[in-house]
Amino acid sequence: MTDGLLRELERIVGPKGLISNPRQLTAYECDAYVAQSGRPSAVVLPVDTEQVVKVVRCLSNAGVPFLPRGAGTGLSGGATPLHNEVVISLAKMDKLLHVDFVNQRATVQPGFVNLELTKRVAAQGFYYAPDPSSQSVCTIGGNLAENAGGSHCLKYGVTTNHVVAAKVVLPDGEVMELGEPFGDPLGLDLLGLFVGSEGTLGIATEITVRILKKPQAVKTVMAWFDRVEDASDTVSGIIAAGIIPAACEMMDQLAMQAVDKSRYHVGYPPDIEAVLLIEVDGLAAGVDELANRVVEVCRRHHVRSVHIARDEAERALWWSSRKMAFPAIGRISPDYMVQDGVIPRTRLTEVLKTIAKYSEEAGLRVANVFHAGDGNLHPLICYDARIPGQTEQATQLGRRILELCVDVGGSITGEHGVGIEKIHEMGYLFHAPELALQASLRETFNPGDLCNPGKLIPRPARCVEIKQAAASLAL
Repeated sequence: MTDGLLRELERIVGPKGLISNPRQLTAYECDAYVAQSGRPSAVVLPVDTEQVVKVVRCLSNAGVPFLPRGAGTGLSGGATPLHNEVVISLAKMDKLLHVDFVNQRATVQPGFVNLELTKRVAAQGFYYAPDPSSQSVCTIGGNLAENAGGSHCLKYGVTTNHVVAAKVVLPDGEVMELGEPFGDPLGLDLLGLFVGSEGTLGIATEITVRILKKPQAVKTVMAWFDRVEDASDTVSGIIAAGIIPAACEMMDQLAMQAVDKSRYHVGYPPDIEAVLLIEVDGLAAGVDELANRVVEVCRRHHVRSVHIARDEAERALWWSSRKMAFPAIGRISPDYMVQDGVIPRTRLTEVLKTIAKYSEEAGLRVANVFHAGDGNLHPLICYDARIPGQTEQATQLGRRILELCVDVGGSITGEHGVGIEKIHEMGYLFHAPELALQASLRETFNPGDLCNPGKLIPRPARCVEIKQAAASLAL
């Protein structure tokens, strides 16, 4: 990074759109994955596609690496500048550009906050379905990069199921329109490839998503269980009964203890091992029956107590308790790592028992808060970074848990992405030829590896071994 390049960036975005003061750059050293950090060379804050194009071309021509950043809520280090990249913050690109209620579409800039979209369309009876726990602050551009999920993805799907088109700036500054606002795009699904690519293929600057009509009725059920096994079996029992809940969430005892110390106190009994939060929605004529069927399934699996929310206030409290469980862990541990593995839901009981065993062996507590309906686990590993070696212990425990998920037929991430946190586990999940194919796709979009280098796909991405593996695909 030279003084001349800084002046050129300032010319593009203006004095208020460039940060180069070392003290101010500290705020951009990592995202919500705090175990690793790095100092960016500078931060630029463009306001539209045109400025993004000019910034990217400027940096690409100079051979300077860069990475896009949304709200910084990512949990896998995808926005961490490990190689002194220039951070292209999309925080100022926060406009709702267009809403088409008739065709159920909305177009936003990448810095537009997830929950804000629902607020802006609620008066007309619509909402945006993907709902990560950080939805009050995370951005739709960041959601697209990580293919974020949320509590209601069991029924409604993750981000890729709701993004229909995007304008993107490629790593050389070229602008492309991916997807189709209406109907299926012809040819290869480049939008599907772009969603979840964690900023390694380019930068989305305009995003068109589906908005949905609010369901006529919603019922939320809370069930307390003496044993984790009974709660896990209940999840499978609900799906086996032909019920597809809008959401089916679980918290274990340690997570409940943490969240009950916060302002979102529910009053969970201290001796229960698990709580399920199950939501059904749909036509008013059928939702009561669905909720009652869920209650009956819970009773068949030795539930201690189960009841349906009396009113919207109680329902809102229950959901606030679940949504704020991650930050609430800070009340019982000075540091924690959030993992994000996926397993078949029929293996829940087995996997949770094994995680408890790993936790005991490592001498570190693990709280479990997760999307039980689709088997997306979120073990929160508690540790104290002030104690020498504990960060490494927590990291190793996280790796054991992710490998366990793969061993039972699952994956290393369901919605948080790979970033830098899980990049070594990519080699556990995929064979070399599979990684080679992914690396060759990245190289097609990002031949200089300047756009978010060192993320998602393990290096060396273009080494002899990878090229040889790629060649074997053609044999």
